[in-house]
Amino acid sequence: MFLVGFWAVLMTACSSKKDDEPTPQDSKPLIILDTDLGSSTDDLFAMQMLFDYDRRGMCKFLGVIVDREGENCAACADVMKTWHGYGALPIGHVKDGLKNPKVWIDYRQMPFYKNADSTYMFRHSVANYASLPDGYKLYRKLLSQQKDHSVTICSIGFLACLAQLLQSEGDEYSPLNGVELVRQKVREVYLQGGVFSTAEEPDFNMTQGPEFAHEFFRLFPKEVDIIFSPQEVGQMIEYVPEQVIEDIHWTDIHPIKQVYMTCDCNTGQRMWDVCTVMNAVEGELFNLSVQGTVVLTPECYTIFTPNANGNCCYQKPGDEEWAQYILSRIRALAQWRP
Repeated sequence: MFLVGFWAVLMTACSSKKDDEPTPQDSKPLIILDTDLGSSTDDLFAMQMLFDYDRRGMCKFLGVIVDREGENCAACADVMKTWHGYGALPIGHVKDGLKNPKVWIDYRQMPFYKNADSTYMFRHSVANYASLPDGYKLYRKLLSQQKDHSVTICSIGFLACLAQLLQSEGDEYSPLNGVELVRQKVREVYLQGGVFSTAEEPDFNMTQGPEFAHEFFRLFPKEVDIIFSPQEVGQMIEYVPEQVIEDIHWTDIHPIKQVYMTCDCNTGQRMWDVCTVMNAVEGELFNLSVQGTVVLTPECYTIFTPNANGNCCYQKPGDEEWAQYILSRIRALAQWRP
């Protein structure tokens, strides 16, 4: 069953708890994050949100899949997990993914920023990024270790590793091929992507790697739910650079703050990816469509058709009050001190 949240329910919940207190679902999600770190900064905030949920016992963070090529992108994930005290969290890194996708905010050097004495500003937990497993292989390992129908995937980047997972054959982790492994182990996928309320342009993540997107839609098992977080929802939530730097006022040695102090982040960045992970853990914050099916056109438009037997639904945009509430939650987390 999909978790459908209504604004009236949200306001009731807000009146009985502090703004920075998440409301748990009936069962704790086991989450794999699939992200294209190294470009948009909302990936960094989404990853930080999952660390906070895990600390509070709201989810179990199983691992990170980095689906943007380049070892520096994997190093960004390493710095984030190490800084937050999750050095043992496994990382998978795509080996044969999208070639030269667009970079909006180039913070790929963040892991190697240095102090005045030339030492690295941020600690690393991985000694050799070339040794990291391919993204789809880490998927197979993590999925094989979990109970049936228990894993939640938050996909906030490209669909390369998910497509490669679905194309994969049995291996040392499981005799099942990728489609059957997903069908057996995955409870749902929360996917940042799609355009439903407005269709001015197709989805960015899918148009950057259409061959992977089409394979994902072709192979994905219809028994597993997909909850889309479309562009038009996150578009309402802008966390401007001045607010980010103000909120992390208590230190300069912070991966996200350093990105905002070093790079030009005044690009109209919105919190698209954060809506995806928040929905995965706190479903009541979002108003969802009815169930249906989604077809991906050759141009990567997402066409939704209501169908009570479908496996898809999507977040609907909230109003301005809702957007400000979500932003306040993100800003409160930015002020957290480890």
